[in-house]
Amino acid sequence: MEKSKQVTENNLKTAKSKITNPLSGNVSNPIADNGIVARINNFNAQKTNNRLYSGYVSNTFSKKSVDFIDFINKVNQELKDKKSQSDMFGALHDVFTEKLNCMFTAFGIFHEKSNCINLKLQNKFGSTYSSKIFMSDEFNPVVESFRTSSIISRDNNKFLNIPYLQDSSSFILPLISVNRCIGVMIIGMDATESETSLLSFIANYAAMFIHNIYLQEKANKYDNTDTLTSLYNHRGFQEVLTTELQRAKDHKTHLSIIMMDVNNISKINRELGHAKGDEVIRLLADKIKQNIRNNDKAGRYGGDEIAIILPDTNTADAKYLAEYITYTLSCCFVDDVGPVKVSVGISTYPDCTEDQEKLLVLAEQAMYISQAKGYKEGMSAIISSSDYNFWSDDSLSSFAEVLAKRHAQMGINFEEELVHKFNNEQISSQNHLMEMVTSLAGAIDAKDPYTKGHSTSVSRYSEALARAINLPEDEVERIKLGALLHDVGKIGIPENVLKKPSHLSDDEWEIMKQHPVIGAEKVLAPNEALRDLIPMVKYHHEHYDGSGYPEKLKGEEIPLSARIVAVADAFHALISDRPYRKGLGVEKACEILKMGAGTQWDSDLVRQFITIAPSLSTSI
Repeated sequence: MEKSKQVTENNLKTAKSKITNPLSGNVSNPIADNGIVARINNFNAQKTNNRLYSGYVSNTFSKKSVDFIDFINKVNQELKDKKSQSDMFGALHDVFTEKLNCMFTAFGIFHEKSNCINLKLQNKFGSTYSSKIFMSDEFNPVVESFRTSSIISRDNNKFLNIPYLQDSSSFILPLISVNRCIGVMIIGMDATESETSLLSFIANYAAMFIHNIYLQEKANKYDNTDTLTSLYNHRGFQEVLTTELQRAKDHKTHLSIIMMDVNNISKINRELGHAKGDEVIRLLADKIKQNIRNNDKAGRYGGDEIAIILPDTNTADAKYLAEYITYTLSCCFVDDVGPVKVSVGISTYPDCTEDQEKLLVLAEQAMYISQAKGYKEGMSAIISSSDYNFWSDDSLSSFAEVLAKRHAQMGINFEEELVHKFNNEQISSQNHLMEMVTSLAGAIDAKDPYTKGHSTSVSRYSEALARAINLPEDEVERIKLGALLHDVGKIGIPENVLKKPSHLSDDEWEIMKQHPVIGAEKVLAPNEALRDLIPMVKYHHEHYDGSGYPEKLKGEEIPLSARIVAVADAFHALISDRPYRKGLGVEKACEILKMGAGTQWDSDLVRQFITIAPSLSTSI
C-alpha cells in the first residue's frame, strides 16, 4: 500500500513537471506524443482482445458496446459537409449520444480577452446550457485540463455549475491544434482506455477543424482589406454596402455614400513618386477612420478614391461629416505637397436611387463635378447628386466618364441611362425641356465623331425652313425640337455599325435603318410631353416617291414636319465631312438637292431651302 502511494505521488510530480502555458505554443500534441494514430489503427484488435474489460466497466448508466470503426466512419460522414463551429459541435453531440450513450456533451473555447472558457452544453434530451469558466478558478478541472493539456475524469459534473443538469461522470479532454490548447471537450460518461484514445483523437480533430475555421476567417478578412489603408478593399466595400442597403430597405431608413478623391494625386505620383502619393492616401484614410461613427464603414473604392457608407444618414448629415473631414485634411501639411485637398461627391438612398450600382455611379459623378468646380472658399467643393442639373455639360460629361471608367463591365449603358433619366424627368418649363433635349441630342451625336453637332445644325436648318414657308410660331418651335431629336434612335444602334469608316454592308444597313423606329417607340413614346414629335423622328427618312423607310410612305402621306427635317438632314449630311469623303460646298449640295427634288424630297421645300441655304452658317 505504501509503495502504491509512492508510485502515485511520483507520477503526479512527473505530470506537474510537464505542465506548460498552453498559449505559449510549447504544448505537445497528443496526436503525435501518445501515438493516437497507431492506437486508432489497433482499435479493432483491442476490441477483440479486451472484451472482458470493456464488458465490466463501472458506469452510472447503461453503456453501449462501441464499434470503433463504425464510430469513426459515422464521425467522418457527419463532419464532411460542416462549415461552422456550431455545426461541428452539433454533429459530434449527435454521434456521441447515439454511439456512446453519453449523458451530455460540452464544448468550450478559450476567450483571451475575458480570460475565460465559454462553454456550450447540450444534454441527451436536447436541452442546451451556456456557462463561463474563468481561468482564475484554478481548482476547476476544466481549467486544469486546459492549462495542463491533459485528460481529466470526474465522477460528477458539479464543477460545471449548471443547475438542473442531471449528475453523471465527466470526461474532460483538451482541444489541441498545432501544439496549442484552444479549449476543452467534455463528455458525460466514463471511458475505457480504448474510448479515451478514440475521444482524444476526435477532440484534436475538432480542434484542427476550429483552427482551420479561424484561419479561413482571418484570410477572408485580409481578402477584404486594403493593405495600404487598412480599410475595406473594393470587394469588401461592395459586400458591406449590399448588407447595409438591405438593412436600410428593411427598416425604411436613409443611407448615404460619400466618395472622396485626392486632388492632383496623379501629379503627386508623377513628380514626387508613388511613395508620397501613398502617404497622402494613408493620411486621408486615417482622417476618415478618426471621424466616422462606429457603424459607418469606409473602403478604398478605386486607386485614389475612398468611399464611406453612412447608415441612417440623409444628405444634409452626410455633407456635415464631409465638410468636417475636408476641414481636418486642410489643416494637415504633407511635405512637398502642402494641405491635402479632396473632391467630394455624395449620393443618398432612397432619394437618388434604390439601385446599389447607380448609387455609386451618382456619388462618383458628383465627385467628378466637384473636381470640375475646384475649390470653394478655400475648401474642397462638396457636391451631392441632388445639387446639380443632370443635363448640364459638366454633369453629362462626368456621368459618361464614370460609366466609361468604372461601370461598363456592370452592364450600365450610358445611353440607356440617359433615356431612362430623360423619360423620368419632371419637366418644369419649355426652356427646361429644350435644355434636356439639346443635351440628349448632343450625347447621341457624340457617339459618332463624324456627326458632331449634327442634330443642332439640322434643328437650326429645319427652323429656318419652317419660318421660310410661314408656319405658325408654335409649329416652328415643335419642328425645332423634333429636329433636335430626329436621330435619337441611334442610341440603339451598335457602335461598330455607327462608327464604321467605310460603306455599310447590306446587313449593317438594315440595322441602321431601324433607328427612326427605335427613336419613336423606345425614346419618345414613353414620354407624354414628346409624343407629338414622333412623326418627325419616325418618318424623316421616307422618300417622296415611296422608296424610303420604315413604312415606304409617299408624297403628302409623309407629315410636313418630317419632310422639312428630311431636307435639312440631307443638306447637313452633304456639307459635312464623312470617313469616305470631304464635305461638299453649299452650291454643290444645293445641286444634289435639286436632282432629288420630287423623288427623294418635296420639290417645294427643296426650292424654298435653296433660296435660304447661302445665308445659313455652314460651320460644322
